[in-house]
Amino acid sequence: MAENIDDISINYEDDEGRLLVKELKKEVLTRGSWTTIMFLYQEMDKKTGDYGPPKATIRRYKKQGGYFRPQSKFNISNAKQALKIAEVLSDWFSEEK
Repeated sequence: MAENIDDISINYEDDEGRLLVKELKKEVLTRGSWTTIMFLYQEMDKKTGDYGPPKATIRRYKKQGGYFRPQSKFNISNAKQALKIAEVLSDWFSEEK
């Protein structure tokens, strides 16, 4: 758990120190006691040791007791899905301009 928003990461190592989830990029979408962060990441294939294609996740954190605790997440599993989400959001909000 992190005390500061900028210290939140989704890098994840196993007991042997292998980086199983590698954070590539991070974008803080909202700051405050409820924080939303979008991450670009790769997962390691444990059999080959190679990292798979980039994926994205949007995660919400709530500050409790001085620490940011994960509350919810939505994983975007591939580029096709990511581009479709971006297309729909662009269509929906282009009328707002």
